[in-house]
Amino acid sequence: MAAGVLVRDRDDRVLLVEPSYKPNWEIPGGAVEADESPWATASRELIEELGLRRSLGALLVVDYVRPQDSRPEGVVFVFDGGVLDEADLTGLTFADGEVLSAGFHTIEQAREKVKPLLADRLAVAVDAVRQGVTALCEHGVRVA
Repeated sequence: MAAGVLVRDRDDRVLLVEPSYKPNWEIPGGAVEADESPWATASRELIEELGLRRSLGALLVVDYVRPQDSRPEGVVFVFDGGVLDEADLTGLTFADGEVLSAGFHTIEQAREKVKPLLADRLAVAVDAVRQGVTALCEHGVRVA
């Protein structure tokens, strides 16, 4: 399992982080550890990656991901991280060196920086927050 957080600005641009250890950008989040809930993972990753301590909002996306490459099947949760603005980004800290930078991007811009599966999931998450629903997906494609 994995959990991520959709943080956006007032124009519905999404916050992406640039990892130091791989070429593709991500949203804040990561793998759920043993004996950890997905919502605890999302909160922990916000603190570890960005130094942000904030309450999570609603569950936006539950995405079943089929096995791919050498990875087994999985479930990814995306939670609403609320709205920030550019000024809030100036106070972010990247303490552990895992993240090099962070910035807001439109979904179209995000598609150039993230893997296609995450780009699809982000588009669904933005729609879900607008609609006030939890979307169910299979491999990034909304099914309910």
